[in-house]
Parts: sequence; C-alpha cells; structure tokens
Amino acid sequence: MPILTEAELRDRIRRPRRGMQVVVEPGTRFSPAARDFIAQWGLEIVEEQTEAAPPVADAPEWDKPISFPVQPVTLPEPKPEHMTQLDAKHFAPKNIPRIRFRGKMDSVHGLFQLVAARARTFQLPDLAGHLDTLAAYCREIVSAEYNDREVAEIQVAGLDAAALRHATHHTRETLGVPHLTPGPDDHEILHWLNYLRTQVREAELAALDAFAPPPDYTPTRIDLIRALNRLSSAVYYLELLFEAGKLSWRVHL
Repeated sequence: MPILTEAELRDRIRRPRRGMQVVVEPGTRFSPAARDFIAQWGLEIVEEQTEAAPPVADAPEWDKPISFPVQPVTLPEPKPEHMTQLDAKHFAPKNIPRIRFRGKMDSVHGLFQLVAARARTFQLPDLAGHLDTLAAYCREIVSAEYNDREVAEIQVAGLDAAALRHATHHTRETLGVPHLTPGPDDHEILHWLNYLRTQVREAELAALDAFAPPPDYTPTRIDLIRALNRLSSAVYYLELLFEAGKLSWRVHL
C-alpha cells in the first residue's frame, strides 16, 4: 500500500485550508507526520472512486462536449477580406462592436480552457470540471448572439443565476469567507481565477458597447448582458469555493 508523507501532502496542496477535501488513492496510508498535518488542518481524506461517475441527470442542454458554437453558411457573394459573417444572411466589417464582442468571447472561452488545464495540473478535478461547464456556457452565449435567440440560464456547481448572485453578494453567509482581494501569498490558481473574472467583466463591457449603444445606452440584448454578469459571478463563486477549501484536491504518489 502507498504511504503518503507530510512533505508529499504539502507539495501537492501548497496552501492548506481548514476542512479541505483531499482525494487519495484507495488503500493509501499516512506517515505519522502526515497524520499530524491532517489533524492540524482538519483535512477530509476521501479515497478515489475507481468506478465511473454516473452522468448528471439535470445538466443543462448547453453543457456538452466542445463543438463549434455556430454553423457557418456560405453566402452567394464573395466575402471581402475586411468583412466576416454577421449571421446566416449578412456580412459585416470585422471591427464593428458586435464582431469585437465575439472576438472577446473567443478570448474568454480560450482562457476558461487554459485555467481548467492549470487546475488539472494542480490536481483540482472539481474546479476543472466547473470551468469546463463555464467554457460551454461561453459557447452558449456566442451561439445565442449569432442566432439571435435568448441565452439559456447559467448553471454551475449546483447553483442557478439567482443563487450565484446571492452567494457572491453574501459570502460569509453562504461560504463563511469574506470578499476576496487576492494577494502575493495566495495560491497561483486563485490568481488565474481572478484574472479570468476580470476578462469576463471586459466581455460584459464589450457586450454593452455592441448592444447598448449611445446616445441612450439602452440594452437591446439584456439577456446577453445578464448572462455575462452572472458568468462573472460564477467565476467569483469558484474563487470563493477555492478560498473556503470546498474544492477537492487529488493526491497521487
């Protein structure tokens, strides 16, 4: 049976949090120092399940494996180099606000996948899975914008849009931690999540530029604006979960 030492635990966890869940290989034993470390931080040790997890029955329709979010259509006339497809029937200049918004969503989608990859390197499978879900929601937003349809409701980590808004406004009530301002002593993954949140906020501003223009700034796609606001809340909620030690770490020898 594998024996896990305190040094190996510390190397994987980097910054322990009281009550943090740590997933280990079945049959793992712990050195005396590792047991003391576990007791000191109140770590919850969970043996890794070898059977495949059952599918989530209530996963939203948009939370599916990655695919191109829109179906390109070949329009009859040749497309000038400075233009792109606005929808199934029209070309548009590439630098109009609506196309700039799509470009920002491309960047945000890529960043979600990058941070998910970083989460996997830090043995944070729950966090990576939540980020995969939010990357899928980015594709849902782009598809809804392109096809001129309503954006579906966000759902992640068991919370809908209303619950996300409440949890991120009442952090002590919901997770027992204060509002976050990441600093130099925080784990790298928290900084990745915080940067991701800032980029989602920039995408929300790009959506406002595209769909709430001057002079009155009245949104024509309030569903898009709201979806991006809640997407930002969802990333912040993942930061809070991480800070509160509610995301499991997987430790392998």
